[in-house]
Formats: sequence, C-alpha cells, structure tokens
Amino acid sequence: MGFFGKKGSSGFSSSSTAEEVTEGIDGNGLTAIVTGASSGIGTETARVLALRGVHVVMAVRNVDSGNKVREEILKEIPSAKVEVMELDLSSMSSVREFASKYKSSGFPLNILINNAGIMASPYMLSKDNIELQFATNYLSHFLLTNLLLDNMKNTARESNREGRIVNLSSSAHRHPFPGGIRFDSINDEAGYGSIKAYGQSKLATLLHANELARRFKEEGLNITANSLHPGGIHTNLFRYHTILSGFASTVGRFMFKTVPQGAATTCYVALNPQVDGVSGKYFEDCNISKSSAYGQDADLAKKLWEFSLPLTSP
Repeated sequence: MGFFGKKGSSGFSSSSTAEEVTEGIDGNGLTAIVTGASSGIGTETARVLALRGVHVVMAVRNVDSGNKVREEILKEIPSAKVEVMELDLSSMSSVREFASKYKSSGFPLNILINNAGIMASPYMLSKDNIELQFATNYLSHFLLTNLLLDNMKNTARESNREGRIVNLSSSAHRHPFPGGIRFDSINDEAGYGSIKAYGQSKLATLLHANELARRFKEEGLNITANSLHPGGIHTNLFRYHTILSGFASTVGRFMFKTVPQGAATTCYVALNPQVDGVSGKYFEDCNISKSSAYGQDADLAKKLWEFSLPLTSP
C-alpha cells in the first residue's frame, strides 16, 4: 500500500476514497451485484455505486442485515435503486438458487463484484464438504460467475456497454501453500494453516480473474475481468484472530485504511472509465500493480479452472 498516499498514474492513491475515485461518473443504466454487501467495504461499495446511479443488488448471507444497510442507503440517497437477495457462499445450492432467482428477475448485469470473504478461519468445511476459505472466497464465486455469464454477455451485447467482473483478492495471495494451490489436498486438515489457506484462496481468486480475461479475449467479448488488493482495513474479517483484531484497533488509524479508502479500488475498477478495456490485471491503491509469480502463471490459472469445474458440477 502506498503508505504516504503517493499518487500513481491513475491520479489516485492509498488515501483516495470510493467517492473520490467515482466523482462525476454517471452510473445510471448500469446494474451491479455486490456479494457480501451487508458489512465493511462491501457496504461502502454498494453505497457509492448507488450514489452514482447504479442499480445495486446486494447479495448477502444475512438478509436482515442487508435490509438494514439498504434502509440506510435509501435514507441518505432517496433515489437509490437497491435490492437485497440472499446468498450463502458456503453453500453451492444457495449460489444456484441466487443465480436462478436473479435470472428470473429480468435484471440485466453489467458489473459483478465478487467481494465477500472470510479470513484465516480455523479449519472448517463448507456445506459441500470443501475447505471453507477456498469454498467461500473462491469456489462459490467461480460458480456464481459461471452461472451469471450468459446474463453478462447478453447485457453487454444489448446495451453496447462493457461488462466488468471485479474479484477481490489480497496481497496475501503472495503467501499461499508451496506450489500455490494444493490441488491434491484441498481438504487436508493435518497440513492446514489458516493464513496460508487464506493466501491460497486469494491466489485462486486472482487466477480466476486472469483466466476469465483470457477466455473473454479469445471469444471477443465486451467483458473485462480484473482482481485487486483493497488494502489493509480493520473490518470483521479479523473476527477469527483476536490478537490481530486488537492490534488493528490500537494502531489501525496509523497503519490501516478507512472503509471508504478500502472500497476505493473496488469502485475504481468497477466504474472508472480509466479502466475501459483493461482486463486480466491486478490493482492496488487504484493503480495497476504486479502480482506474485504464481499470480502470473497462466498454466496454473488454466489448471485451477479445470480443477474447479467438477467441484461445482450439480
């Protein structure tokens, strides 16, 4: 993170906020899904997109919390177009149900923001018996994206406007297990490390965006896919680590971004015209950055895609 707020080529920096990086942008006529929009940077992302006129669909696990956020957004922005739909990323049946309901709604889809996630949790399995961080942070978003791709293709074609997929990765992608992805031992409890498992899931999220970008280019689609590191933000992601949470609360104002700053790169990549036509890139502080060697491995991205297909089959 650009600790002292030095601006990059985009004109923005680590201290830029989501409102600043979208100032003057007209999002009317666009529809976006934001997963995990009921807390943290997901909430701020939904609010700022709605502020710019985007029709926002908040995909949330807790509908009551989502509705409270929606009411707060509408109180601030009475003209906002905001929906709340249930999505539990620890369950692929929930992902399929969400996608089915979304298709039935008739809503177009211009922007898909795969934001939701958990960080460094103890070893647990998802409802589909897959290691929880890999399932929640990556695999369910992989399935969700695949299920909604036809919607995005149709919207891009009919509206003649670029579709954008935005995957929230993390600088933690630089610290996965040896080899990057443990294809042969995703569920290995004995070799589990919560931080490395988090890094693996965020590397997978980055590789997913890269492989999507490659496929979109090959198909000649007017859709881009990018990944990003939002920066260090003290949110409920720290709930599994009391020491880290206490440290963040104590010195966070000196070392961590605020939530409006944390949502900036997401909103920049999702909405700013500077990103038109940019695909398969990794962003930090609203500027293109360089990912790890694993993050640039096209063969690893293809292998991950093929590995993920049977895991997400009905």
